[in-house]
Amino acid sequence: MSTIGSFEGFQPVSLKQEGDDQPSETDHLSMEEEGPGKDPVPKQISRQPSVTESTLYPNPFHQPYVSRKYFVTRPGAIETAMEDLKGHIAETSEETIQGFWLLTEIDHWNNEKEKILLVTDKTLFICKYDFIMLSCVQLQRIPLSAIYRICLGKFAFPGISLDKRQGEGLRIYWGSPEQQSLLSRWNPWSTEVPYATFTEHPMKYTSEKLLDICKLSGFTSKLVPAIQNALKNSAGSGNGKRLTVLTEPILIETYTGLMSFIGNRNKLGYSLARGSIGF
Repeated sequence: MSTIGSFEGFQPVSLKQEGDDQPSETDHLSMEEEGPGKDPVPKQISRQPSVTESTLYPNPFHQPYVSRKYFVTRPGAIETAMEDLKGHIAETSEETIQGFWLLTEIDHWNNEKEKILLVTDKTLFICKYDFIMLSCVQLQRIPLSAIYRICLGKFAFPGISLDKRQGEGLRIYWGSPEQQSLLSRWNPWSTEVPYATFTEHPMKYTSEKLLDICKLSGFTSKLVPAIQNALKNSAGSGNGKRLTVLTEPILIETYTGLMSFIGNRNKLGYSLARGSIGF
């Protein structure tokens, strides 16, 4: 049912321990003796709490020297991609865009791929965008009325799999996996897979703008009602399908996973600065 086309904070932290009510060495030095044999009388002194400022990052990808390697974080990259896709959709389908997201797709071989997703009134667009050349490489169109199931949950693998990942994701079905051919299932470059699996982009915490468009929960909350409306509008044509939303483990059926191990460790599915080569 899908079609694929190609075209060209700082936080203060007190160092004083709990229960540390004993006067410090500085307090003792501030006491005066009024005379021989008299008890020392403490002066009223103003003590400022000893604080230090430390930058607390929500995750390691928030570190600037890491995030700069991803071209999507560079100024104007996301804005250019949005304008390109808006223009293309306006010319080809004239549909109203309801949302724009940047997520990571996990394919059926557990390979990570950076993707832009757009939801319109009738269609889910999945775009492979080159943030280096600032151009759309591939655009997949999935009618919302064809989507019948959405699964949310943690990733699961066969017991003997050597290539596993942690975390949670979302899987969208517009066809039955049982009807998928054996050749398509075991072909890592197949475009005939009747579902797509997504998780949050690693640059989620880089900026407030990316935080908004990289949230899986935000994408889900927009996608589900859009599908329900599309199914309701198509009910007049004899389509009695309903959307099912499940919470269950998302199975990725890989065993050895050598290709995904190499690709994911080197972030080959992202537009990434990989250093200079020269003499």
